[in-house]
Order: sequence, then C-alpha cells, then structure tokens
Amino acid sequence: MVPDIPEGAERLAYLLGAATQRNRYGEHLAVRRWFSEAPGDQASACAPEGELDRGALRLLAPEAPKFAADPREWLFLDTETTGLAGGTGTYAFLVGIAWWDAGGLEVEQFFMREHSEEQSLLEALAERMADRRVLATFNGKTFDWPLLETRYRMARTMRVPAPRAHLDFLHPSRNLWRLRLGSVRLPELEKHVLGWNRGADVMSELIPEIYFNFVRGGDPGPLVHVFQHNQMDLRGLAALSGRVLALLAEAGTSGEAAGATNGLELFGVSRICERRGEAKRARKLYAQSLASELPPEAERTARKSLARLAKREGDYSLARELWESMLGNSREGLEAYEQLAIYYEHEAREPHRAAAMARKALGELRRANRLGTIAAVAYRQARARFEHRLARLERKAGRTLLDALEARGGEKPLEPQIPRPRSAQVHTDKH
Repeated sequence: MVPDIPEGAERLAYLLGAATQRNRYGEHLAVRRWFSEAPGDQASACAPEGELDRGALRLLAPEAPKFAADPREWLFLDTETTGLAGGTGTYAFLVGIAWWDAGGLEVEQFFMREHSEEQSLLEALAERMADRRVLATFNGKTFDWPLLETRYRMARTMRVPAPRAHLDFLHPSRNLWRLRLGSVRLPELEKHVLGWNRGADVMSELIPEIYFNFVRGGDPGPLVHVFQHNQMDLRGLAALSGRVLALLAEAGTSGEAAGATNGLELFGVSRICERRGEAKRARKLYAQSLASELPPEAERTARKSLARLAKREGDYSLARELWESMLGNSREGLEAYEQLAIYYEHEAREPHRAAAMARKALGELRRANRLGTIAAVAYRQARARFEHRLARLERKAGRTLLDALEARGGEKPLEPQIPRPRSAQVHTDKH
C-alpha cells in the first residue's frame, strides 16, 4: 500500500465492498450499488418510462435543450466536502452520482483516501459526465458544481467538463413546500413529501471531521455512515425530481394540478408558472389554491398574485373583488388600498373614491404604527406616498366637482357673498 494512504483504508474498502479504481491520474476508491426502488416505494419516480413532459421541463428549466427531457441523459450528483462554506480550500472527498438504469437507480461513489487522489476522482467524474449531458442536483448550482469547477481549474491537468443543462431541484422545492414545512432540507422533503423516513443519519456538519479523523489514521467505521448518507441523498433526489416533475407536468398540459395533495402545492405550482410567464395557467391555479384551505400568509399572497394577473388581463371586476377582500394594515392590505386608489382614479374616473381609499390607508398605517406591526422606515415611506397621492386626488376631485357644476348650469358657481358693513349700507341709501 502507498505509504500516504491512511491505515484504515483497507478496512474501509472491506466494510463498503469498494474497489480500487485506476486511471491515468492515479487511484481512488469506488463503490457501486443498484437500487430497484426509490424511497417511499415511488418506483415510477425512480425509473420513468419514455421522455418527460416538455411542458414540465420548460417550467423547471426554460433554456434546457430538448434532449434534457430524456431521462437517460440525466446524471444525479451530490458531494460530501471538507467544509460547508465553500472556498478554494474546500474540496469534495466523496462524489456520488446516480442514473436511471434497468428500471432502477444505479449509484456510484468516488472517494479519495487522501488528497493526492483528487485528480483521479475528478477524471472518473468527467468520464461519467461525458456519457450523460444533464446534471440534476439539489442546491448544486450554488454549492456542489461551482466547488467542483474550482477543483478542476486548480488541478490544471484536465478540461473542466461542462454539462449541457443543469436542473437544480432546490428552487422549485422552495416554491412548492417551504410555506408548509419551513425547512426544505432534503431529509425533511423525503419525510413529509415522499413519505420516507431515513431513520438514523449522520449530521452534515459532522462529516468533515469524520473524514479528517480517517485521514489522520482514525477508525474508518464512521465513514460508512457518510457513504450511506450520500446514497440516501441521491435516492431522495431522484424520487423528489419525479414528484416535482409530476406536479409541473400536470400544470403544463391541462393547466390543472390534480396531483397536488393540498392547496399549498397548488399555490407553489402557481408561483412557478407565473415566474415562467405562464400567466393563464398561473391564474387558474391561483384560483384553485384559494378554493382550498391556505394558511393566512399564503392566502394573502395568492390573492395579491391573482389580482395582479387579473389586472394585467384587464379583468378589473375580479381584481377589484380581490383587492377589497384584502384590505387591512398588512403589507398586502396596504397594497390593496393603493391598487384600489389607482383603479378608481384611472379606470373608474372617480377621484373622490380614490381619495377615500388613500384616507383609509393612512388610517390603517397609523393603526399599524401604534401596534408596532410595521417598521418605522416602511411606515414613513408608505405614509409619504399615500399623503402625496391624497393631496393630488383632493385637488383632482375639486376640479372634477367644479367641472360638473359648470356642465350642469352652464355657469360657474356664484362666488360667496360677503356682507358689507352697516355703515356702508346707510351711506349708499342716503345717496
């Protein structure tokens, strides 16, 4: 054995059933396993048949090439690193990849027993990426892939592999489930969305120290749990991708989301559709989510979004109804006052009603300020905005009233008569 290899490396290979893999840059350990089912018995999510729905793919990644709809092009990726903050001193000592194959999920893991094996590991990953052009990750656009790109560049011995498309499932997961769950960490999504409980699992923040302890000659046993953690991440990601795409596919074809299990999922799909410019689908789904039970924050946001879309399409009847249902001293309620003031001024041509909305908004602002439910800066900005609008509307309402009186009688209203002093009246009578 090479002297620099930690003493526990042979035992680790035995515990994992790992093999030494060689290429032009040296050696590293490799582990390969095939799973017939995804977590939670969602086999269809793990092994899709045929191409994925293009509408769903467009919502997930609008600029992805057409071949990204072919699941045979996908390569799932997850790394375990020497630090969670990133930076040039952080590297991935374990890289896990997975792909759909033979009705199941093939998982392969590359491990560097010590740092000199990094280039060998990077070369093995580049070979796998050459076979599958679409990278699928969970927060990989922000963390995993930028870190690996940095390591390829620092190696200076090989070209940085470039995925033709990168699908990151963290961002749609936030839209779909953060309001319901709070945390959208992958284990939480597995438990509450996929119905799969990992059971005992190593904490992510402990993983770097477990690796360094192994490199220093410590017990290799805890590293087995790190490999299992990485495998579960990949299996959970594969199943989660199926769940996300099922929801988006239904939204992308019929405009509905029959696969949604609750109003919050409908609401989440609505937000994704709106952000991708699918206004008609978003409007329909927002209405469906409001027909179900939503928590107060999500309900206010859904009403606000649906009103915005209705206004954009010229449906002021629906927009006004939604704005009126939102009035109050919340952020959405104050915005509803402002939108109603705009509507009455520019669409209904009723500046006096627009002014009334501005007055009511100022009253709600003062109430929110007394209750301490609005930040001081936001209060001052909103107050100045509504006071400016009110002053302008009152001037406009006065001119409108004057014009109406002139049109009715053909004359200007009489100026108020100022009584003359009695002495002046007597003087006039004498003459």
